[in-house]
This record gives sequence, C-alpha cells and structure tokens, in this order.
Amino acid sequence: MTDTQDTATAPREQASPGGPCRTIEVGETRYTLLGTAHVSAESAAEVRSLIDSGEFDAVAIELCDSRHQNLANPDALGEQDLFQIFRQGKAGMVAASLALGAFQQRVAEQSGIEPGAEMRAALEETRARRLPLVLIDRDVGVTLKRIYHNVPWWQRFSLFSGLLGGVLSRQDVSAEDIERLKEGDVLESTFSEFAAESETLYTPLISERDRYMVLRLAEQCPPGRYRHVLVVVGAGHLKGMAEHLAQPLPATPTPEREALEVTPPRSKIWKALPWAITVLVLTGFAIGFSRNTELGWQLVAEWFVINGVLSGAATLVALAHPVTVAATVVAAPLTSLNPTIGAGFVAAGVELAMRKPKVRDFATLRHDVTELKGWWRNRVSRTLLVFLTATLGSAAGTWIAGFRIAGTLFG
Repeated sequence: MTDTQDTATAPREQASPGGPCRTIEVGETRYTLLGTAHVSAESAAEVRSLIDSGEFDAVAIELCDSRHQNLANPDALGEQDLFQIFRQGKAGMVAASLALGAFQQRVAEQSGIEPGAEMRAALEETRARRLPLVLIDRDVGVTLKRIYHNVPWWQRFSLFSGLLGGVLSRQDVSAEDIERLKEGDVLESTFSEFAAESETLYTPLISERDRYMVLRLAEQCPPGRYRHVLVVVGAGHLKGMAEHLAQPLPATPTPEREALEVTPPRSKIWKALPWAITVLVLTGFAIGFSRNTELGWQLVAEWFVINGVLSGAATLVALAHPVTVAATVVAAPLTSLNPTIGAGFVAAGVELAMRKPKVRDFATLRHDVTELKGWWRNRVSRTLLVFLTATLGSAAGTWIAGFRIAGTLFG
C-alpha cells in the first residue's frame, strides 16, 4: 500500500432542502457529507429520508462516545457515582456538562426542537435498518482540554467563567444563540464569538475536529470498505471536512488521529507549586517559633482562621449543610498543607453523607439545572457546587494566609 489512499474527486455541492450536501468519491467509495442544522426539524427529517432511501450502506455522525451515550441515555450523567467523580477530579467537567445540557434544554423548550434531533434520527434509523453506525467526533472532554491548553493562560479564566456564567445566567435563549446553533453544536455556538477572532481557540474547536473526523472516516470507513457512506455533520464543518476528504487520505491515519487526542501534561511548575507552598508555610511556622513561641502560635492561628473561615464561608454560598461547613472550616487548613487531598473533596464527602441524593434528584437533575436556583435545589448539583466553592475558598485562603505569614515575618 502506498503512503496515501486513492485520490478523491473534487467535491460536488448538491441542492438540499435541509442543508448543503457534498459528495466526494475516493476509489470505489462515495462519501456524502450532509451539513445539518442542529436546531432544525427539517434536518432531522432529511436525515431520516436519506437513510430510508436505501442508498447508503454505512452512516457516520458527528458524535463521540460520551455524547452518544448521553444522547442514547439522557440520564447517564446523573447516574454516575458522585464520589468517584470527586476522587477522579472530574467535578469541574461534570458541572460544565450540566451547564451545557441546561442550555440545550432551554433551547428545546423555547424552540420546540431538541438540539441534536438529526443525530438522534440517525441513531434510530441506522438501528432500524441495521446499518453500521460510525462515531467520528473527538471526545468533548479532550476538545475542552486542548482549548484550555491552547489559549494563553491569562485568557483561560475569563473564557471559561464566561462560558459557565453565560450559560447559567441566561434564562431566555436569544434568537442569535439559536441561529448559531444551526451552524454548530452547543460547544461551538457558546464559543463562536471568541473563536471568530481567536486562532488559538478556532484551531482546537473547529479546524482540528474537521481533520479528526476525516481521519476517523479513513480508519472506520476507508475507501473500498463501503459503497456509499452518509456523513452527518454540522454545517459549520462541511467546508473543512470536504477539503480534507478531497485530498489523498493517509494509509495509516491512526498516528495522526491519536496526536489530535493528546492533551499536554501539566507543567512541572504547577505540579510542584502545591508542595512548594507547603514547604514555605511550614518553614514560616518554624521561623516564627524560632524567634519566639508566641509568634509561632500566632502564625499557626492566622493560617487556620484565614484558611478555614474563607473555605467555610465559600461553602455557605452553595448552601452546604451546617456539618459540611464546620467540617470544611476544620479540614481546609490541614488539606492546604497536604497536596494529595483537597478541601473540596472533604466538603463534598461530608455533604454526600449528610444529604445523600435521592432517586428524584437524579431523575430531575437535567431539568433542575436549567434555572439558576435549581442548582441549589437539587442535591446532586448542589454537591458539585459545594466541591467547587470549597476548593476555590481554600485556594484563596492559602494565598491570603501565605502572604500574611510572609508579611509578618519579613515585612
């Protein structure tokens, strides 16, 4: 086999009532790329019509494994083991997923159309006709991580606080938001105003995924395996994918595809920082006691009070159980000196023990988070808030108390 697969013909754009459609022939296989609108009943109907036509012997769709599971089982997110989520450090990702899901739900309620209806139609029709279904999109978690690492560090907080703040604060979804959803999925539409002006954001969000999905096609639906493949993607990906697919495909696409899944490891500096802080604080205590006992105990007291009070107060914002608040006040000063465990983990564990989520909390989770007060009403989402607020409070307390100690000793 040569380094590349059969040369493709130039893409041909065809008229389509629901969205643009391009067909690229590679060897004996035709790939029909259907650009859909993610909030469109017409797109869903067109997907059903094309699959029912019998022209295709395989269907590829713009979904990853996790999004496919969420679409097939909307309650999957709420059925996860919360304690494992906190232990694995996935609380932030789950909270972001819930926030994006809340945005989807509000769009559905206002427009009368569930975002992703065309993907659900593809799932149902391929299952009914027993056609191979290929998931070609990159995992949403990997995309978020690559976005995070691709933008400059000073833009990260504003980017993701804007993402969560915007999704959580708007009770009404604007007509502009719905229009943007017709070009891309929830993630793309949320970042669209940033991506249009930022190459560092556009690359992992759009262009990398264009290439990634073509590489997945080269792996799962290479020329010669199927006669005619229907590729259902958002209209925003149509042009980029058609350009990649019209070029010679790599004979071994896996290495390049895997390279697009790599997330850069945390900087050694950031890994060492918690331990360095611990050493500096303990050194500060030692210097204080070496000068006089009273000063040493003063520094220890300030550390406990500042760190504990800020962490406990932060959990009050999440309306944590009184026992959770008290436990956080006691635990935060100690966990801040032990990088292997965080105050948020302790706070969430106590909150789960005091207010164990009930079956109805999981059943109503996706609906509750569509409004701001629902995040506090539902025990699952409130536990996530307890974890996040305790973590942020402890971080603030560590820095403030640390500077206070340094100022007392050397100011």
